[in-house]
Amino acid sequence: MTSRDASDAHDNGGKGGKGDGPRGGRWSDLGRPPLNATALRRALVRESSLWSEVEVVQRTGSTNSDLVALAEAGKAAEGAVLVAEEQNAARGRLDRTWSAPARSGLFFSVLLKPAEVPVHRWGWLPLLTGVAVATGLARAAGVDTALKWPNDLLVTLGGEERKAGGILAERAGPDGVVVGIGINVTLREDELPVPTAGSLSLAGAANTDRDPLLRAVLRSLEQWYGTWRDAGGDPAVSGLQETYAAGCSTLGRTVRAELPGDRSIVGEAVAVDGDGRLVLATAEGVQEPVGAGDIVHLRPE
Repeated sequence: MTSRDASDAHDNGGKGGKGDGPRGGRWSDLGRPPLNATALRRALVRESSLWSEVEVVQRTGSTNSDLVALAEAGKAAEGAVLVAEEQNAARGRLDRTWSAPARSGLFFSVLLKPAEVPVHRWGWLPLLTGVAVATGLARAAGVDTALKWPNDLLVTLGGEERKAGGILAERAGPDGVVVGIGINVTLREDELPVPTAGSLSLAGAANTDRDPLLRAVLRSLEQWYGTWRDAGGDPAVSGLQETYAAGCSTLGRTVRAELPGDRSIVGEAVAVDGDGRLVLATAEGVQEPVGAGDIVHLRPE
């Protein structure tokens, strides 16, 4: 697999190099050392592992766009992992842009090909990834996180929920899904793009070393993906539905679902159904499943 910025993307395997954005060389911020690609491959790419390849590039537009293109060109196998130290055209859900300083977080995408799972259950992949990320970070970073339906990772700062990460899943050809993950690790308060953002370090994480954090997240994702795939994608049999609900801060809250077509619904989030949809109980006594849209947590009056 090859996906490199023609000007300055290169493998961060512990070797020196030039260029790391406008602030200077790659060692200009020693509090944010580069990832060790060689060590990551040694730890993650094994004969029995899901992960077939790990590539780290210095800079790219979007790891999701790069990996989707590689998959559709037949140049990436299932389990390919593409990590960027910096992204300058990253995308979130609903075509939102997203950016962060170089080496301040984990920005990566993985290629999954769940051939054993019916396509109608592939919608669980972003939720599965959320569970895996939260589980991996709890173990490796020692920080409590929560999930906002469908794919935001939340931390608590001063009693307030802040978004510290997000997930974006995209189809890659007829048999693949690329899942992109962005996690703010060491962003400082003055670097946050919006007041509602947060980071692991601001939430008091015991460990902000990105190498072990990335290993922990990918191992957790491998475990959850394997269990879900072995269950034919059944969210109940695999335990995914129950685990997601237990960690989802949206459930039990009054929320507003902003839907396509300028429509919105206000109601209590009461469940995540078997298709991964958020079920809202409205004031009219109707339970309405929401499969797409933006969810706003409303403050109690």
